[in-house]
Amino acid sequence: MKVIVNGEALVIASTNLADLLQELDYEGEWLATAVNAELIHREERGTLKLKPDDRIEILSPRQGG
Repeated sequence: MKVIVNGEALVIASTNLADLLQELDYEGEWLATAVNAELIHREERGTLKLKPDDRIEILSPRQGG
């Protein structure tokens, strides 16, 4: 299925947000996620079904200043 992740069009195999994070190798306890501009809490990621053309934003902490 085709979705937009952080502004980039991708074809993914995942059907929910938790699986997508794993598919894209996002790890760690602290990630912020949004689908179609709606914040998705960590507890909801496994049940949130993705649809074609969803716009997904994934933010992870970075070092630096």
